[in-house]
Amino acid sequence: MHCPLKPAFFALSFGFAALILATQNAQAQQSQSPATPSQCAPRHIVLGALENTYGEGRRGIGIAGSQMVMEIFANLDTGTWSVIATRPDGTTCLIASGTGFEAVSAPAPAKGRKV
Repeated sequence: MHCPLKPAFFALSFGFAALILATQNAQAQQSQSPATPSQCAPRHIVLGALENTYGEGRRGIGIAGSQMVMEIFANLDTGTWSVIATRPDGTTCLIASGTGFEAVSAPAPAKGRKV
């Protein structure tokens, strides 16, 4: 029996792996160079752009690495989403963005369990 959720779970897990790598890369860039990458700005500017331009609101939050706050923003009507990371100095960087966001309330099945 074909389960349409399997490709979605694969894409979601691939996305989280990419997020972890991108966050680690952002931390490495921060420690190597004092320059701020072009996808970074003060937090209030980034949040304003996400809200005013894309209508995105915060849907999730977590700690990335040991000192960065990672947040997921999404517009539930249009499906656009953005992942940002904020450094302790208040600089916020866009890590990833895309379309097709869907909020889920059920956890992914445990390893070894069929969907």
